[in-house]
Amino acid sequence: MAKKAVSKKSTTALNPTKNTLKAATREKVVALLNARLADAIDLQLQAKQAHWNVKGPNFIGLHELFDTVAEGVGKYVDELAERAVALGGIAEGTSQAVVAASTLAPYPVNAQKWSNHVERVSAALAAFGKSVREALDKAEDLGDAGTADLFTDISRDVDKWTWFVEAHNQTT
Repeated sequence: MAKKAVSKKSTTALNPTKNTLKAATREKVVALLNARLADAIDLQLQAKQAHWNVKGPNFIGLHELFDTVAEGVGKYVDELAERAVALGGIAEGTSQAVVAASTLAPYPVNAQKWSNHVERVSAALAAFGKSVREALDKAEDLGDAGTADLFTDISRDVDKWTWFVEAHNQTT
């Protein structure tokens, strides 16, 4: 049986850059970006898991919605990673880094019923939205308006996707 790797906090030094944010700020922001990158990659894969496996009378609508969520999150995966690198950091997007760092609840791979997928994807979206808003506040506190702006964009879209997905399990 393979042994699971022990998670280590990144200690990678920053690469040289002409970015005028202080190195100490950039180090903290890169760590923040990598934390949300792990969650975003996990969220993207969870949405795809739901997309591939959903069953039931709402199949086609949910199949397409979950794919839309995965594609949208994929855009932010790229933007989070590129922002980390632009600040002189290294984007930590390997499967091992994601497993070690994601804060999202594990997705049940055997789920098939549409309502279970709706519940799990909307819960993952809500958790990710909360962590993004917290990251936005930290980026603002650190004086990085560019990263705060990125987190604002992500937050707005995640809130919309949470609404779209959770509406399927709500009744009037």
